[in-house]
Amino acid sequence: MNTKIQTEETYLEKVYAGVLGKIIGVYLGRPFEGWSYERILKELGEVDYYVHDKCSVPLIVTDDDISGTFTFIRALEDHGKDDISAEQIGNSWLNYLVEKRTVLWWGGLGNSTEHTAYLRLKHGIPAPLSGSEATNGKTVAEQIGAQIFIDGWAMVCPGDPEKAADLAKRAASVSHDGEAIYGAQVIAAMESMAFINNDLNVLLDTALVLIPRDSIIYRLITDLRNWRIVEPDWKIARERITAYYGYDRYGGNCHMVPNHALIHLGLLYGDDNFQKSLMITNTSGWDTDCNSGNIGCILGIKNGLAGIGDVPDWRGPVRDRLYLPTADGGRCVSDAVIETYKLVNIQRKINGLQPLRPKNGARFHFELPGSLQGFRSEAGSDVLLNNVKGHSLEGERSLEIKFRHFDPVIGARILTNTYVPQEDMQMGGYGVLASPTLYTGQTIQARVTADEQITAAVTCRLSLSVYGVNDNIEKYHGPDVLLKPGESTLLEWSLVYLFHLTGKPIVDVGIEIISQETVEGSLYLDFLTWEGTPNVVFKRPGHPGTAWKKSWINGVDHFESGQEAFRLIQDEGRGLIIQGCREWNDYQVSADVTPHMVKAAGIAGRVQGMRRYYAFLLCGDGTARLIKMDDREKVLAERNTGWRIGEGANLSLKMKGNHLTAYWDGFVVFDLDDTDSPISEGAIALVIEEGRTATEGVSIFPVD
Repeated sequence: MNTKIQTEETYLEKVYAGVLGKIIGVYLGRPFEGWSYERILKELGEVDYYVHDKCSVPLIVTDDDISGTFTFIRALEDHGKDDISAEQIGNSWLNYLVEKRTVLWWGGLGNSTEHTAYLRLKHGIPAPLSGSEATNGKTVAEQIGAQIFIDGWAMVCPGDPEKAADLAKRAASVSHDGEAIYGAQVIAAMESMAFINNDLNVLLDTALVLIPRDSIIYRLITDLRNWRIVEPDWKIARERITAYYGYDRYGGNCHMVPNHALIHLGLLYGDDNFQKSLMITNTSGWDTDCNSGNIGCILGIKNGLAGIGDVPDWRGPVRDRLYLPTADGGRCVSDAVIETYKLVNIQRKINGLQPLRPKNGARFHFELPGSLQGFRSEAGSDVLLNNVKGHSLEGERSLEIKFRHFDPVIGARILTNTYVPQEDMQMGGYGVLASPTLYTGQTIQARVTADEQITAAVTCRLSLSVYGVNDNIEKYHGPDVLLKPGESTLLEWSLVYLFHLTGKPIVDVGIEIISQETVEGSLYLDFLTWEGTPNVVFKRPGHPGTAWKKSWINGVDHFESGQEAFRLIQDEGRGLIIQGCREWNDYQVSADVTPHMVKAAGIAGRVQGMRRYYAFLLCGDGTARLIKMDDREKVLAERNTGWRIGEGANLSLKMKGNHLTAYWDGFVVFDLDDTDSPISEGAIALVIEEGRTATEGVSIFPVD
């Protein structure tokens, strides 16, 4: 970290403000993405607050700007060093993207820049050739995507704009070239510099040194700065952008140059005001969510949480929520606090520092000012939630649950999502692929404190909901604990006994509060978290419904559930359906597998995406193989078994530390140590390579 950043706390809060600014900007601009300036003024007026309700769309949506920003940066996390190459970043695309289903606009070869780059990578053209002008042509290479995914690279380089611009170039070159690279470098350099300097002109001067003086991006920024000196009206400046840098001059679906100009229009004419800057850029049209997201991130870093402000309330409707649909399904349901600590810990990792783990690594810890981490009160619960200082045994902040008119009949329930809620299950646009984050077999803990001034004792208990019969919500709760004024308690609930929930996705978790009398005052939630390896059997439930199936990340060509619960068909190459979370480590995964006309089929463990896992496979040539996939496949062990296509087998893969044991119908087939950079954690999967396979059930349980 640059020494000019005064404290670790300052860095942490600036990253959080940058993440919030990014998602707020995207949510603000997304409902009218692609609209013209004229249409926006006619139908919406000047856009100075969320307009999703006017456009009849949800506020919290999946979006490539958010998903790409917090996904591609994981290449640094996975490799643990900042001298990462463009080729390695390109490999992370192949690992985390599910083709035609996640993150990108899958608009086709030569039409969508990112889809074009993905196809190049898939067919063996490595980055940076995958995104180069020589490979894809100038127009395709210079579209906007290079800058919309770039913020994360800057936030792990605080106060080091040269390094941020260098990483931005490598990351952007996976899919882009030319002016698109320069635009990405400008955004990254400005954001990095914003950690240590809040003068916009200093940020611009710093960034311009890092790109060619004869580039279009350099010229347009210079023009806009000069216009700002002589022309006070942003609307006239916008007309000049349209005349000199508009879509009629720079073609394709969404060129970098016009949209980059609108970012600087908002910054230069926004008077350093979050709302006004976003209003100018969003009202100006074109790629509103992308441009708005970059502005929000820049200003969030530069001016901190105070700069986002409380009026209007940008943060309340968002409640930190975001979705990251990738092959890492347990990371999909996320929030701005989780992603902030991910970025900060990437920065710490590449600098040889230990990760930050607030409140012993609790998932929900509320340690960042104003954070809610998706928590809300259930309909009918008349309580107010606030992030406040104090009331924590292991940290500095907590979530206040303030009763306004507590009804003893209704009680109160405070919850946050662990999986996709019903209203988002059919989300359009970029769609949502997710696995739950909480499973049976794990243990939930939460610490709750009653204010000394609360007027009555209350009963608290942990609570969760699942998708049940016909995908209707079923609620369950843990043991009751009586909490008197001034007391603190640790709520604990082991889900190991909830086997009747087999395979039902857990959709939310929280706390129920009941009392026999009206209550006034506050409770404080210090943290809520869970731990342990799941103990689950995944199978088709004995009732209609699709939530169980949707909880699998579908990375195969055809995923059906007809005669068998899991029928997988892969037309070419290898595919996986994935369930679970990255943090699972020592466990055994088992499944019945009946391949039909396949090159290979089986099970996988410690799955970290489409191209990083261990797998135990039955192969069409009659062999069984234990493989390690880490961008490239390595056969760890192989045996000719005499197995024939159409014969079923019960396969198990046990992983403890770096020791792997593979079982066939209960008998050990392979037993070995992986001593060469072993994969230490990850989800589970069914695997299919070119053909069809069938499975009725998949199980996971912890190993000693």
